[in-house]
Amino acid sequence: MVVVENGKPYGEEAAPAANLAVATGEVKILEKTTVLPRKLPEKRMLQLATFDLPYITFYYNQKLLVYKGGVEAYADVVGRMKEALAAALDEFYPLAGKLVQDEEGVLHVDCGGEGEEAEPQGVEVVVAEAEGVEVADLAEGDAVEELMKKVVPYTGVMNLEGLRRPLLAVQFTKLTDGIALGCAFNHAILDGNSTWHFMISWAGLTRGEPVSNPPVHDRTLARSARVPLSLPPSAAAHELADPNPAPPTALRSRLFSFPESAVLRLKSSTNSSLPDNTKPFSTFQSLGAHAWRSISRARRLPPESITVFAVFADCRLRVRPSIPDSYFGNLIQAVFTGTAVGALLTAPPQFAAGLLQKAIDDHDDATVKRRLEEYETNPKMFYFTDAGVNCVAVGSSPRSISGFGMPERVRSGKNNKFDGMMYLYPARDGGMGIDVELSLDAAAMENLEKDEEFLNLG
Repeated sequence: MVVVENGKPYGEEAAPAANLAVATGEVKILEKTTVLPRKLPEKRMLQLATFDLPYITFYYNQKLLVYKGGVEAYADVVGRMKEALAAALDEFYPLAGKLVQDEEGVLHVDCGGEGEEAEPQGVEVVVAEAEGVEVADLAEGDAVEELMKKVVPYTGVMNLEGLRRPLLAVQFTKLTDGIALGCAFNHAILDGNSTWHFMISWAGLTRGEPVSNPPVHDRTLARSARVPLSLPPSAAAHELADPNPAPPTALRSRLFSFPESAVLRLKSSTNSSLPDNTKPFSTFQSLGAHAWRSISRARRLPPESITVFAVFADCRLRVRPSIPDSYFGNLIQAVFTGTAVGALLTAPPQFAAGLLQKAIDDHDDATVKRRLEEYETNPKMFYFTDAGVNCVAVGSSPRSISGFGMPERVRSGKNNKFDGMMYLYPARDGGMGIDVELSLDAAAMENLEKDEEFLNLG
């Protein structure tokens, strides 16, 4: 493993950086280093595909995995994971690169540069400890946002900052009774599917297992068009240019845990009276419909108001020819459907589930390619308000998160959260239990927390 501290290599293991120890509230930074891949990749420059470009004005995608135990062996755990990270970067080398824009404005990932002095940018790694902070402080429903910001790197950092910052930042934080692993991924180079592909592969390497499913880095499989972009000078400048800024709101984020029995009961209930010519609803469609209706009810919206549901759909199997699941990059598109609040709430749940099912099923190869062509003709810097009014959006639904062992909780950081944003994660107990992490206007969240129909899944 090559580790760099303050820009200089210093050998296999990071020496204690007492001079870097900086108290940040409850969290003290012990060490800040850079981890590089063990070898330079053969392919040094990867042009971003059209699928990647809409996310340049999103923020770094943050994930926090919280584990019980491991405190006594903290230094050993961190050492092994840093060694494994260097090995993982041999395969997932774009994460050690940097964004560059060529003379025409086309974005690429520079994975190592050219010539004898070529070197990747590497991954920023922080080792920290949080005095008096327990696993429960991060894992429970209403984790304190200010604390979350201190254990997950790059809060408030937009993906276009990848022109100047690492594309992956990692923070290990020692808790009183466990370990927190916070990661920030530049969303302009990978989606959720690729994020968890990397995380599970990294975990396997930590256990001494080889990468069993190597990533595919050929972005021409997705799209080979050159799309010049005119980037805003900063995140602040971009947000100020929003033509439809959302009104200021007090936002709350919290976690709702639904056991397998409740999820299965909800799915069975939603499928108990299917409309004619309708195939059975999936777990996601059943839960999505339930959340959409419950959140709209909690918002106390007028019946004539329009509400929108958005889901980021994986397009790997939607395009023709299909693209391998191991494709490393972005291959998602936002799928939208909407209706009047009155219709959503007075109709049975099957109405909402049917809208979701149709929108997802209709997003076929032709639709995917049409959306890509529209973007290539008229590239746009997106805003969260583009999701639509009274929106409920789902951003992540991984099938597995147990690579390092099953965490007590998986949380998202503060980035990319807005009123109505949901992230779905497998529950700690396994099976079909689901954790729903939801951000909502504070008044609507208070209403939702009192809604027994929502809390009991029907």
